[in-house]
Amino acid sequence: MTHNEDYRPPERSPEGKPMASATPRDVVHIRVGSFILIFAVVLGVAGLLLGIPLLAVGAGVVIVATVVDMVLAVRGQRARGTGEAG
Repeated sequence: MTHNEDYRPPERSPEGKPMASATPRDVVHIRVGSFILIFAVVLGVAGLLLGIPLLAVGAGVVIVATVVDMVLAVRGQRARGTGEAG
């Protein structure tokens, strides 16, 4: 077993439990949101190129909702003083 100098043990709460720097829920919001954004942008561009405005508008709504959700997740992490999510 080799010694890894980059290893940092997790911080501990006053009760001795390991503390995570980001909550699993916020990490999921950031990671899943990034995948949703990719597909929504592709669908929006396809809608514009193919002349399907309803598809482009729907993708735009999904993009705005996803960005708002991701911003709220990151702000929640910063408000807790735990750094960046995801």
